[in-house]
Amino acid sequence: MIAAADLVFRYDGERVLDGLSLSLPDGEFCLLVGPNGSGKTTLVRQFNGLLTPDEGTVTVDGTDVSESPVAARTSVGMVFQHPRDQFVAETVGADVAFGPENLGLDRDEIDRRVEAALSAVGLDGRADERLTALSGGEQARAAIAGALAMEPDHLVLDEPLAGLDWPARQRVLAHLDDLHADGTGVVVVTHDLRDLHERADRVVGLRDGRVAVDGDPPAVLDDVAALGVRDPRC
Repeated sequence: MIAAADLVFRYDGERVLDGLSLSLPDGEFCLLVGPNGSGKTTLVRQFNGLLTPDEGTVTVDGTDVSESPVAARTSVGMVFQHPRDQFVAETVGADVAFGPENLGLDRDEIDRRVEAALSAVGLDGRADERLTALSGGEQARAAIAGALAMEPDHLVLDEPLAGLDWPARQRVLAHLDDLHADGTGVVVVTHDLRDLHERADRVVGLRDGRVAVDGDPPAVLDDVAALGVRDPRC
């Protein structure tokens, strides 16, 4: 479980998160929505210690993230809105292997994880390809593979469908379905619920750094629309 309690986070003295509390159980498919500036990305980057709260705590499986960021980053995989922002190597395979290598795993285990992660996103046999030669959709899938290679309990994706064409969008959605079915918790940060709300167990809407909406998707769509998020029924 990921649990945030009384989070406060400031940029240049301005509160971006304002006493926010939220718990995300294992295996849940949650959509985190809200207008620009509501605190969505700021919040999820604290789930694995990329940002540290000014006040409050974030725990993963009962362990404070600030005390054990490596454990948090193993349990919570993160995929950024722009996949190129998280690539650290030139080739697909080297990038996917980077996380497991930093865990100190042996070579056989690293190779197993890389092979399994690439297979999961449909990039089998492409480990030696340069990341810069991939299409936008393929880069998105490679970024997901890098997170999957850590074998996380939760996968957090920031606007994973933005800018993808229809076939790439469908491919990523199919992978999210598979992950959820296998018991991985999925958190999708988005401002567009199309193709997502029917998959989700829960929608959490932020406004001004606080939780404004929280519930089953069918029950909260009107409230979410009032936040300025596109209504998927229209």
